[in-house]
Amino acid sequence: MRVVPCRNTCISLFLPLVWLSVSTLLLQYTAARTNVNVANEDAGGGTKAYIVYMGERKHTDVELLTKSHHEMLASVLGSKEATVDSMIYSYRHGFSGFAAKMTDSQARYIAELPGVVQVLPNRLYKMHTTRSWDYLGLSPYSTTNLLHDTNQGDGAIIGVFDTGVWPESESFNDKGLGPIPAKWKGFCQSGDAFNPKQHCNNKIIGARYFINGFLAAYGEFNATEANEFISTRDSAGHGTHCASIAGDILKAFDEAIHDGVDVLSISLGIDLPLYPEIDKRDVIYYGSFHAVAHGITVVCSGGNSGPEYQTVEDVAPWVISVAASTIDRSFPTPIVLGNKQFFTGQAMYDGKDTGFVRLAYREKGDIGGELYCEYITANDTWVAGKVVLCFTVEGSEADIIRAASTVQEAVTFDIATQILNYIRFTRDPVVRLKPTKTYVGNQASTYIASFSSRGPNSLSPAVLKPDIAAPGVDVLAAYVPTKLSPQGYIFDSGTSMAAPHIAGIAALLKSLHPHWSPAAIKSALVTTGRLLINSTFFCIPKSRSPLTRFNINKCAAWTTDPYSGEPIFAKGPIPKLADPFDYGGGFANPNAARTPGLVYDIGTQDYVNYLCAMGYNETDINQLTGRPKSCKKSSNSVLDLNLPSITVPNLKGSVTITRTVTNVGDPNSKYEAVVVPPLGTVVKVNPRYLQFSPEVRQMSFRVKITTLHKITTEYYFGSLSWSDGKHEVKIPISVRTEFPQVYGN
Repeated sequence: MRVVPCRNTCISLFLPLVWLSVSTLLLQYTAARTNVNVANEDAGGGTKAYIVYMGERKHTDVELLTKSHHEMLASVLGSKEATVDSMIYSYRHGFSGFAAKMTDSQARYIAELPGVVQVLPNRLYKMHTTRSWDYLGLSPYSTTNLLHDTNQGDGAIIGVFDTGVWPESESFNDKGLGPIPAKWKGFCQSGDAFNPKQHCNNKIIGARYFINGFLAAYGEFNATEANEFISTRDSAGHGTHCASIAGDILKAFDEAIHDGVDVLSISLGIDLPLYPEIDKRDVIYYGSFHAVAHGITVVCSGGNSGPEYQTVEDVAPWVISVAASTIDRSFPTPIVLGNKQFFTGQAMYDGKDTGFVRLAYREKGDIGGELYCEYITANDTWVAGKVVLCFTVEGSEADIIRAASTVQEAVTFDIATQILNYIRFTRDPVVRLKPTKTYVGNQASTYIASFSSRGPNSLSPAVLKPDIAAPGVDVLAAYVPTKLSPQGYIFDSGTSMAAPHIAGIAALLKSLHPHWSPAAIKSALVTTGRLLINSTFFCIPKSRSPLTRFNINKCAAWTTDPYSGEPIFAKGPIPKLADPFDYGGGFANPNAARTPGLVYDIGTQDYVNYLCAMGYNETDINQLTGRPKSCKKSSNSVLDLNLPSITVPNLKGSVTITRTVTNVGDPNSKYEAVVVPPLGTVVKVNPRYLQFSPEVRQMSFRVKITTLHKITTEYYFGSLSWSDGKHEVKIPISVRTEFPQVYGN
């Protein structure tokens, strides 16, 4: 995978466009995965962190696999108790192995045990990411996954719209990459502290920045005073207070289309406009439409304005909007205040119990003051020997920093507020930090992050958003080196962390299926999203009330973790069971997406028909498409856009919706419809069976949805699946019944 950064101008930052070669980017993500879970510092007693790699899993029972890891480690350390303290991480999804603290002699001993392929030291700790790719099933050691099938995504190119790149990061090492793809037409642009000959390679194959729009709007500025580089070099880490200029963003789209990227990863958004998709102020819709029309898959972060409803951003039907989820891993670190209040933060702290030490906070500060974590170091005299509470620039979370070692421990804003109140009303506030634990698998529940923006789509309610969920909480990623993180890696959260996961998967799918359209890639992701069926749900049995609760094997709750079997919650002030407005089609499942069976494909003309159905005037549509189009309103329904979802925002009585599927699997396959109707509705599919052949690759079907409600309701959710015994091509159904309000005298 190759990288091409593109940088558009911001108020104080530029937004560069970086093109990444897909195969290499994912290679770094996955190859580094096992090492980043290992503590970076030697623990007491001469122990170090090691990776015990055991190759392909011998079985799929993850609990037995974890138990075997503990037993092996106990045989070396001498007791189960010692194993609890030593074990850092158990690898059990993509491959088998674990990370643990051991002495050199113990590591040499365990390397000779049967079943151990290799014991690795922690020298690769600083590489690109963490368990997220293992969680997604993309182990570089497996020969049966999407990563292997595409030769690490060889030949695919990802374009990244962001604030730039720090090219010295080990994440951009191009070791093992072949030559730059012949289709690549771009280049690396020189600028401040960025030399193409030195900083571009076979991974960063292009780097551009766009500043003219910014200069036109704001005039010249002093880059030194603004702590900026007039180049694609990043000075912010990611998007901090970035306000990109529309003209520069559109130019970045233009160049990306020309240069030959396959996928665009965009972590940008604007406040929701008062107008639908073709808001003339929002160039992302224009740019993404043209990119998709040229065969480029556009992946956008869904926004960090959750948990409120109708906050999801970048909601055009032609883009993939991504929600942020956790993974089956957490690093809980106990925090105890002097008043015995107990909290849990997230950290990578393997030091000793601090005991009670002084807790400090600077009441006054500004964007460059001590109130903010980014501007505090252990050398500052006022923090000596103390634990410091500080807030991130984004203001969405807070850090507790142990000044002696600058270990950062993230807590939520709500917890930070309680700690701050304790400091303000206590004469001598103290705090105690305990070493981090590592929980993996069933011990760590999966949920949709509180900050992840939610549906329904406020601009076009018939288009389900977000489309898919991906890891976006506590993701270890490359970052601009800072005083607190000189190694250039931090744990970060946001839908901007989730979107690159989907962009990487999309690039792999494009490498495997070069002729697939962006809509086909999106369909493969959405219809294979991981959500386990829950047999207890509201369904509509014959001769029973539609509100009766009963058990039936084909009733799906859309709320069950596929690994633990526990309900999936959407975090917020009051956590709730998650639904498609939280995660779209489910959690991304790249290995299933490579062979989805059927896809819901969409062409450019289909999007034009959709815009006609939305009521846009022909002038706007002609400007968007560049060709004359006459809209016949009676011939198009906004509900009939061939999306891998069905959303009816205002059902009155009944409605019939048409969908078309394309067979990309066995040419002679036969599929049966399996319906889970939303609460209080009847859903009928015609025909019930789809028989494909080498001559018949596409088939259409109709879905009739009838409401049994007599009043206006909230949204209820169900699903429609096509099953051939090998594939389950599942799409969510979201329905809201709407009746006119009747007022009495």
